[in-house]
Amino acid sequence: MAQDESLRDLYDGCYRRLVAQLYAICGNLGEAEDAVQEAFVRAVEKPRRFAQVDNPEAWLRTVALNVVRRRFRRLTRYRGLLRTAAASTPADAVPGLSPDHVTLVAALRQLPLEQREAITLHHIVDLPVREVALQLGVPEGTVKARLARGRARLAPLVREFAEDVEEVDHV
Repeated sequence: MAQDESLRDLYDGCYRRLVAQLYAICGNLGEAEDAVQEAFVRAVEKPRRFAQVDNPEAWLRTVALNVVRRRFRRLTRYRGLLRTAAASTPADAVPGLSPDHVTLVAALRQLPLEQREAITLHHIVDLPVREVALQLGVPEGTVKARLARGRARLAPLVREFAEDVEEVDHV
């Protein structure tokens, strides 16, 4: 019973935070929710193994990231087989999120997955580079390179949006 209660407390404490983090990476709220739920299911399926984890939230994030990555690879293969670009759900169709958050996610969607992961974990989750490297299973230098490249690609995208908003405000 105590183990069930602690997992329930963990769910209550970090589910929304994990969904927001994964949403910033994958750009799809439903996909983010599914990935985090899958991570919790795996924790429930293997309670002894999960009980030995030092940082349960980091473990859940890692599992959810792996779920997103696997689905991303499958979708990429599927799209390649069909030779068509599937239209994504527009970011502004997500209810209850601030325009800034929706804009950031829309800009992040235009980055390669590796850069999105690094930027989200470092700047949104607020993990140090060392921890991001551990989460992603890559060297710290790789994380730093992904962050630098991602920020360079993200800056003009966010600037474009800011200019569009200013034009609308002046009309």
